Amino acid sequence: MGAVSLIDVSKRFTLRIDGREQIVQALDRISFTVDEGEIVALIGPSGCGKTTALRITMGLDQATGGRVVVDGRAVRGCGHDRGMVFQHAELLPWLTALENVEFGLEMKGLRGAELRRRATAALALVGLEESVARRPYQLSGGMQQRVGIARALAIDPGVLLMDEPFGALDAQTREGLQDELLGLHARTRKTILFVTHDLDEAVVLADRVVVMRAGRVQEIVAVPLPRPRGDLAAMRGTPAFAETRYRIWRGIHAMPATAQ
Repeated sequence: MGAVSLIDVSKRFTLRIDGREQIVQALDRISFTVDEGEIVALIGPSGCGKTTALRITMGLDQATGGRVVVDGRAVRGCGHDRGMVFQHAELLPWLTALENVEFGLEMKGLRGAELRRRATAALALVGLEESVARRPYQLSGGMQQRVGIARALAIDPGVLLMDEPFGALDAQTREGLQDELLGLHARTRKTILFVTHDLDEAVVLADRVVVMRAGRVQEIVAVPLPRPRGDLAAMRGTPAFAETRYRIWRGIHAMPATAQ
């Protein structure tokens, strides 16, 4: 379970500037799929519609055209079949790590021993079993993001949506979490749709990369790197990595696509 399809998805916003209404076409009939168990990265310049596509897939925003289908069902709002991790963990500061994860499960209706078991297991999955009693101010930025990932995983979604979750972190922490995410994916086989601005990150993590420009899909690039991807440092030095990275870079800097 967990395949995702975006089919001719469009999104228009109406802005009022100097008293005049202006229509902004954030997405213009984009289509792509994420197969079950696959990691797909969305990449492109700021304002190209990556996060909008992710929010529509989650059900936080509504498309003005087209449709999103998850596991054979049309998306009509948020649901527990999808979990989302944001750029900032947005943890509740007065709750411990465990209580922050439990909060998401309470929204699903869980109570008692099962609530505690699921939250504890999710934190263990991201390597925070020794930090369950810490509050956010007692956690590093990377640890806070892991709590955010645990909170999303605890509801056991078929699809994990990630909006630049490592973008605010230093390079060393980011690379460590990339490695952890790959390990997590190998264990859970979750379907993952991942937004990033980082070309290296897209190639390291993804099976395919959707290159976006001006609200459209410019190109979809398959990443020819085998899984599991154990030694990320060595992988970055391979010709396949360099060639794929350059192809994505070229797609980002090409003229915007005129048609899907």
